[in-house]
Amino acid sequence: MRDVVDINCDMGEAFGRWRIGDADDAALMPLVSSANIACGFHAADPNLMDDTVRLAADHGVAIGAHPGFNDLQGFGRRKIAGTAKELVNDVVYQIGALKEFARRHGARLQHVKPHGALYMEMAANPELSQIFVQYMRKAEPDAFIFCMDISATYTAAVEAGHRAAREFYADRDYDDSGSIVFTRDAGRPDPAAIARKVVRACTEGKARAVTGKDIDISFETICFHSDTPGALDIVRHMREALTAEGIRIAPVSDIVSR
Repeated sequence: MRDVVDINCDMGEAFGRWRIGDADDAALMPLVSSANIACGFHAADPNLMDDTVRLAADHGVAIGAHPGFNDLQGFGRRKIAGTAKELVNDVVYQIGALKEFARRHGARLQHVKPHGALYMEMAANPELSQIFVQYMRKAEPDAFIFCMDISATYTAAVEAGHRAAREFYADRDYDDSGSIVFTRDAGRPDPAAIARKVVRACTEGKARAVTGKDIDISFETICFHSDTPGALDIVRHMREALTAEGIRIAPVSDIVSR
C-alpha cells in the first residue's frame, strides 16, 4: 500500500485567448503537488508559460516541463515524422524555455514529462527514449522523467541510472498490457468512480482494464488532465478519497527523498 503519492496535472495548455477544458489552472493548482507545464509546441505561449510557472511557484507546486510534438493545431495528439535526434532537439528547445521561466521565479525543474502523442511514441521507441535519457543525464541529471512503468522510456531511464517516476492515469483507461488507451475525447468521467479507481491502485496495486481484466500497476505519481471535462471535481474527489485512506499527497521529489 502507498502511504504517500504525488498528484500531477498537465497545465498551461492554452494559447493566447484560446482556452481548453472547463477548469481554470488557478483553481486546480492548489490541489496538485506537481504541474506539467506546456512549453509552446502543443500549447502555451511565453506569457502563459510565465503565468503558469509563477502560479505553481506561489503555491509550492513542483514544476515540470511538458514538451510535445510541434503540433499546435492538433494539440500535440498527432504524430510528427522525424528522426530521433530531430525530435529530441525539439524537446531540448522546449525544456530550455520552461527552465528559464522557472529560474525567473526562483524555482527549479523537478521533472520532464513528454506530452500526448510524443509520450506514446517515446514509450514505444527505444532509440528515441535512449537519446532523450542521454540528454537528461547530461543537462538535467537531478530531474525526474515521468513515464509509464512498461514503457521504453522507463527502461532507458533505469538502464542509464536516471531517476524516473512511474505514472498512474486516473482519467484514462488501460489495456491488458498496462498501457493507457490513447483517445482524443475521453468524455466526462464520473469523479467518484475515478476516486475509487485511484484508491484501489494505491491500496491494492491493481487497475481494471477495458477488457474487465485486473492488471498490476506500479507508480509513484497519479496523473489527471486539466482538459478532461470536470477536472476540478475529479481532483477534489481524488484528494478527499486519498486523505480518507490516510494517504498523504506530496511532490515526487519529496517522496523519493524519504
